[in-house]
Amino acid sequence: MKDDNRKNITTKESSIDPAKALMILYLSLVALSVLAGALDAKAAILKSLPEELEQGQLYLIGKSESGEYLQSSPLQKEVVRMSVSGIINRVKIEQHFLNTSDRWVEAVYAFPLPEESAVDRLRLRIGEREIVGIIEEKKEAQKTYQQAKQKGQKASLLVQRRPNIFTTKIANIAPGERIVTIIEYQQNVHYDNGVFSLRFPMVIFPRYIPGTPLLEEENGAMGVADGQTLSFTGEGWAANTDSVPDASTITPPVDTTGENPIPVELSIDLAAGIPLQQINSLYHGIKKEQVEKGHYQISFTGEVKADRDFVLQWRPQTTLLTQAALFSEKKKGENYSLLMVMPPHKEDVSKTPPREMIFVLDISGSMAGPSIHQAKEAVKLALQRLKPKDSFNIVVFNNEARKLFVNPKTGSKENITQALLMVDALQADGGTEMHPALTLALGENKEHHKLRQIVFLTDGAVGNEQELTELIASKLGDSRLFTVGIGSAPNTWFMHQAATLGRGSHLYIGNINEVQKKMGELFRKLENPALCNIKITGGDAASTSSMEIFPSPLPDLYYGEPLFVAIKGIKDRTLQLEGDFAGQKWQTTLSTEKHPARKGVATLWARKKIHSLQTAAALYGKDRQKVQQLITELGLRHHLVTDYTSLVAIDKNNSRPAGENIEKKVVKSPLPAGAQAKMIFAGTARSGTASQMLLLIGAALLFIATLLLRCKVR
Repeated sequence: MKDDNRKNITTKESSIDPAKALMILYLSLVALSVLAGALDAKAAILKSLPEELEQGQLYLIGKSESGEYLQSSPLQKEVVRMSVSGIINRVKIEQHFLNTSDRWVEAVYAFPLPEESAVDRLRLRIGEREIVGIIEEKKEAQKTYQQAKQKGQKASLLVQRRPNIFTTKIANIAPGERIVTIIEYQQNVHYDNGVFSLRFPMVIFPRYIPGTPLLEEENGAMGVADGQTLSFTGEGWAANTDSVPDASTITPPVDTTGENPIPVELSIDLAAGIPLQQINSLYHGIKKEQVEKGHYQISFTGEVKADRDFVLQWRPQTTLLTQAALFSEKKKGENYSLLMVMPPHKEDVSKTPPREMIFVLDISGSMAGPSIHQAKEAVKLALQRLKPKDSFNIVVFNNEARKLFVNPKTGSKENITQALLMVDALQADGGTEMHPALTLALGENKEHHKLRQIVFLTDGAVGNEQELTELIASKLGDSRLFTVGIGSAPNTWFMHQAATLGRGSHLYIGNINEVQKKMGELFRKLENPALCNIKITGGDAASTSSMEIFPSPLPDLYYGEPLFVAIKGIKDRTLQLEGDFAGQKWQTTLSTEKHPARKGVATLWARKKIHSLQTAAALYGKDRQKVQQLITELGLRHHLVTDYTSLVAIDKNNSRPAGENIEKKVVKSPLPAGAQAKMIFAGTARSGTASQMLLLIGAALLFIATLLLRCKVR
């Protein structure tokens, strides 16, 4: 009897009640909409903002009590003043805000700075008064700022999100009031192949955010999103993820119109100390006036918008190039020195051993436009430099990574021709999944008898830098990694850190006309011997051990590169430098006497030590808690903004009347020059959310199919 019943069930008509099916479908779609809404809540807020909001303006995330968006309040302008003395650059940035609304506001502005900048000063200018910022541990500074904000006091907070991304917050700006924040930092200028240069970033390229979105638990802890409230600890458009836990703090909303960019005024007092042969701005018009030999006043010609990095170069007269320079500062009883040494590199490509070259090419949506053309031309030039004794392969990546050849190819004419055609056919689209690409490149079949060099071409527009640098540190082996930053606003911190951990070098290409020159410089580094195993010692073991030298370990130096080191505790009149070059010992002796004093050397030493500590944590898995403690102590002692210390400025007077509400407003970041918004946000910046959406859709369809099957058997 039971078997008969079972048979009757299985032989029932397979069709279901249409009304029931529609109801199931309707309820499933409602559930899907709720889940999708949770994932894209932040994007929905940003999309709903008025279209008339202009680039560079502060705008409210949310609505007023009446349901209307508040009137925009623009960031008026940025004023940048640089003072270059020899190899040290002191920079002052003024950020001018104006509250044009009739509400009290809190302004939030995320902006870039050079990755090596030592930020040590914050001031808040209110009319004729200036409030000087103090350094505190990050959590304590945030607490101090929040308390002042709630009391109605004017306050400013400066926080580091990445070594090249910072956030300023200004609380209690009155209706119609102008406020100026003044930020100062120190850096050493760059030197390579006889040319000094400095780079000032003016825009944050939208970051690709990989990983699974996190949710906010009631107790403040975070876990993997399963339809609950997504985690947004910052003001950005992206949700925090397990790969980028602070994604919402490094993704400022982007203006895609480009109709009213943030104006930037710049002036540079360039005191090189020696006569110059040439001064050149790579991407902006400048006017220069000579004060005396080796001393110039420089400024922009016309109005400049903050949509790409500013790069200034100056070349000394060839006969006056020095082999070494030493600057010092005595602070709190300690001696600090900044040393630049130019080893005598000799160009000799005849000794270049057979090489295994792996090219890693970013073809994601953020590279669309001029960037992909620059990168493809660079790879094609490099391919044509290969010799038959070399071997090569090409890894390309966007949403996924793949090798163009199953196994490395020899550098024959036929293989090079085939590779050139394949590179020509590549198009930029999709996300920026770097992790699988680097895994492929670092795990490529290695020909152990060859020198293995990896050339990584990308804009670096990712938020999971720590995850990637840890991968490089753990998988590098005997390889050398060279990074080529592409585009108008590359992620210079990631490019620099990847090359440091990869024991290679880095360079940047911001214009198609630079490809041949810049790649030529890279070829000389790749094809000539490097100076390795560099050591600096004092007169004896005791004086050597008393010195703190950074970076540590000292990097390998490639053709045309100087040694830049910061030293604390020099006691001897001379220093000995030695290293290995092309199988031979190289050594030289430097005098530490009669050198000029420069303010800020101690600050640069502290910054280099902080960078070395962070690198050691990635390289050797150093105790992160201990590293955090050491960096915190350095930040507090040297008044530096770090991952764990922040600057905060508080006005003692209360300005916002009791009962008046305060509204948060966030500065929209300009779209970088040459970037294509549709390609970035369709394939790059939001694809982390999109992938989760696809998973939800798949789950919902599976749920519908299960219900339909149940209806069938009933």
